[in-house]
Amino acid sequence: MIDFSNKASIERLVKSCVNGDRISQKELFQTFYGKMLGVCMRYTGNKTEAQDVVHDAFIKVFLSLSKFENKGSLEGWIRRIMVNSAIDHVRKKREMFLSGDESKIEALEDDVNEQFEIEIYTKIKADLVMKCVQQLSPAYRTVFNMYIVENYSHQEIAEILNISVGASKSNLAKAKMRVQELFKLHSHEIEE
Repeated sequence: MIDFSNKASIERLVKSCVNGDRISQKELFQTFYGKMLGVCMRYTGNKTEAQDVVHDAFIKVFLSLSKFENKGSLEGWIRRIMVNSAIDHVRKKREMFLSGDESKIEALEDDVNEQFEIEIYTKIKADLVMKCVQQLSPAYRTVFNMYIVENYSHQEIAEILNISVGASKSNLAKAKMRVQELFKLHSHEIEE
């Protein structure tokens, strides 16, 4: 088992994977598969699609592993590839993102209570959050995850998804409203 707190140990694992050592590749895959499946499920909404994204993304990980410079965490580097792959998957499905009257939407200011909302979302049981987020439409789920979980700005989301900043803000606002409705619906599941 690799000690992921030890940079030398990580360097050896990465080098072994790059050199095609199947045992090291299997160890890397098994170590991160569960976490990365959870990351991808936030975007896809179902386990089967998430598994497909994870498998495709791990191919990218192994093909790009020689570029990992061991400066940040390996997990963070892998996670970024997973998130980008999940976003690409959503984009390929060409799900419609809300466009609406963007002149009105562009004027929306980011919520003043945003930090408070983020703290509330992170405190609620993870399984209930996953359940609620998975019930969002693909467009809402993607923007919600990118903004709330991955900390992308609306400008970054707009550029990545090829939508307007207003559409990003609108999708997020509607996603938040839907998540709140779902929380109320499932409030009996929250332990006090």
